[in-house]
Amino acid sequence: MQGEENFDFVVIGAGSSGCVLANRLSEDGKSRVALVEAGPKDSNPWIHVPIGYGKTMWNDRLNWRFHTEPEPTMRNRRIYWPRGRVLGGCSSINGLIVIRGQKEDYDGWAARGAEGWSFADVLPYFVKLEDNARFAGDPLHGTGGPLTVSSIPRKHELIEAIKASAKQLGVPETEDFNGADQEGVGYYQLTTRNGLRVSAAKAYLAPARTRPNLTIFTETRARRVLFANGRATGVEVNAGGRVTVLKARKGVVLSAGAVQSPHLLMLSGIGPAAHLRENGIGVHVDSPGVGGNLQDHLQLRLLYRCTRPITTNDTLNSLFGRVRMGLEYLLFRGGPLAIGINQGGLFTRVLPGSRTPDIQFHIGTLSADMAGGKVHAYSGFTLSVCQLRPESTGHVRLGSADPLDAPRITANYLATETDQRCAVEGLKFARRLAATAPLSDYVAEEKQPGPGVTDDAGLLAFAREYGATIFHPAGTCRMGPDGDSGAVVDPRLRVRGVEGLWVADCSVMPALVSGNTNVPAIMIGEKAADMIIEDCKAKTERNNALNQINNGRTQWQGTRELQAVN
Repeated sequence: MQGEENFDFVVIGAGSSGCVLANRLSEDGKSRVALVEAGPKDSNPWIHVPIGYGKTMWNDRLNWRFHTEPEPTMRNRRIYWPRGRVLGGCSSINGLIVIRGQKEDYDGWAARGAEGWSFADVLPYFVKLEDNARFAGDPLHGTGGPLTVSSIPRKHELIEAIKASAKQLGVPETEDFNGADQEGVGYYQLTTRNGLRVSAAKAYLAPARTRPNLTIFTETRARRVLFANGRATGVEVNAGGRVTVLKARKGVVLSAGAVQSPHLLMLSGIGPAAHLRENGIGVHVDSPGVGGNLQDHLQLRLLYRCTRPITTNDTLNSLFGRVRMGLEYLLFRGGPLAIGINQGGLFTRVLPGSRTPDIQFHIGTLSADMAGGKVHAYSGFTLSVCQLRPESTGHVRLGSADPLDAPRITANYLATETDQRCAVEGLKFARRLAATAPLSDYVAEEKQPGPGVTDDAGLLAFAREYGATIFHPAGTCRMGPDGDSGAVVDPRLRVRGVEGLWVADCSVMPALVSGNTNVPAIMIGEKAADMIIEDCKAKTERNNALNQINNGRTQWQGTRELQAVN
């Protein structure tokens, strides 16, 4: 890297949104785009094997491995927050599940002042990004897009039992959680192709990386955004211990995620003024909403010992099973290695006032002490339940003014009565499901919470003691209308108070979507790219018009002066 380089756009973060932006902003072949990623290239083989999620979960080369501050609402535990630190970001280390959320989520954004973000507005982008052969011809789905979406090819005996029991409890079977109605039980669709993960890097960077106008910087740490005359002019970065500047003629886009986009804004002097001053950072823009409104899905994992040796635990704990699994993958790109951990899903309602599903299940055909951990020695499976629309909000704050210091995260889970009730009712529903035939025939015992937990107070205590993130933080640079003092960006994702600076990732969500956030993040990247290109084109046209007016005025004045001389 040279001492200073010039680009049209500098994109910070090569995650689910950033890869999209790098592709779309460089698509014209003219705009010079820099994509800056703190982590390495996505060359680790476990990234590309779907079940490799269990390996990347703890890899500090590929993962930021954040922890929250001690959480008073969760027995003062520091909760582990894995976040992607590699090309593809979290899309390279996640569970591969394809969920858009509910129509009502996006209509709710629009109702709160996020003009242009209703479901009707974002649906074309969901269709555009998708290559989904299973639902070809469905107006809610797309084919030919960059992101391959695949169906799980083989039915699993345990998932079939869960489907049958859920139907006994009134939950309909569904083949499409992204269809007209999210409610139902069935198999998840995954971001895979031919048994391999399709990350945002694979979908968007791979076809663009040979463009001469796109430069990808890996293992390069963004330190702060630079400004001149109220405009973002570039980014100061650290690569291999050398600090240098990437200049941006048209602007800078932050796509570093719900933890690090607000962190970088604050390091750059945009955030709550008092907090910035406390950390010795000069205030460029007093923006009180930066880092606030943090929302996340809290997962509560019920563990069961299975009566039959049909689980992934059994396969992984057997030499013969591991060999068979490996051969099936090598020869046919099939079997457990090609699917990942959570095959089944369930969306339903447990609170009386809910008009749409308020809880989601991730159903794993294995069990471990924590997500991504070593599987148990017994035959086991997991019912992981989370509240879809939590009311509790936390925040992200500076650790210090040093860009290398980790941000301080406070999730504030289960802080409201509604969230507490939903957690308890979700656990109770999971227990009813496990006690309903035919699934009950597969349950030898409930290992966690266990038979000793019998009442609502005990279930809530269990949630506080064992609840953990399911990796969907959002909302920390939320968008909103003019006059909303807590809105960090406007509905076109422009950071308020400066020019030439955008945020485009899950941090801009006014409220967390009802489900997994990877595909919504990709949608945000697609829509952001269109808006940024439109805004820059409009600005160029305005400048050209002003130049023509000024040139005409100059010519007129010159003619008048010449006439006066004559």
